[in-house]
Amino acid sequence: MRSTTLVALLAATLLAAGCATPPPPVVDGLTSQPPADWSQRQQALSEFRHWQLQGKLAVRQAEDSGSAVINRWTQHREQYQLSLSSAFLGLGHTELSGQPGYLELTLPDGETYRSTDPDALMEAATGWQLPLASLSWWIRGLPAPAGNFELLFDDTGTLAVIRQDGWEIRYDRWQDFLTDRPRLPARITATKADKRVRVVVTDWQSLMGQR
Repeated sequence: MRSTTLVALLAATLLAAGCATPPPPVVDGLTSQPPADWSQRQQALSEFRHWQLQGKLAVRQAEDSGSAVINRWTQHREQYQLSLSSAFLGLGHTELSGQPGYLELTLPDGETYRSTDPDALMEAATGWQLPLASLSWWIRGLPAPAGNFELLFDDTGTLAVIRQDGWEIRYDRWQDFLTDRPRLPARITATKADKRVRVVVTDWQSLMGQR
């Protein structure tokens, strides 16, 4: 009887192991081995905490899709302000101001909404599912500090992919925007299931004198 029970337990364990989702494979031509200068680059980008960029944002998901102009995205450490313009769903000119765990969103009609769940408020107001807290890290070419992640590099040692929180962030293009900083992303594409978020950056600025 004990032997039969043990066999059943082993079978159940093997079945559970077989049903576990395997980690995504490493993409051909990429490696998880960081280049020798990755630590210095990571530190330089981590210290880049006060900046502003302009560009475009495109969102595609099962329910709908659309795009917006990023008139201004200003970041001071964890605090951010975004000014977006879009005809999508009548979004018009929308202002976002927040930090992890808090968002204030002002719509074109002047109505202002506040929430301690930024992602939920963003989705309720615009229909867009955006990982707001992580984007400020991913846009610099860094994994967000919360949560596990995987980094993949191409054969030149350039960061090509970040996998984190179910998202896969591809770095499609890098550019020398600032003389005193490493190259910064000019285009990233983040995908998760049927959601895709693409950001194209046309200009990066360092906000000097900020600490």
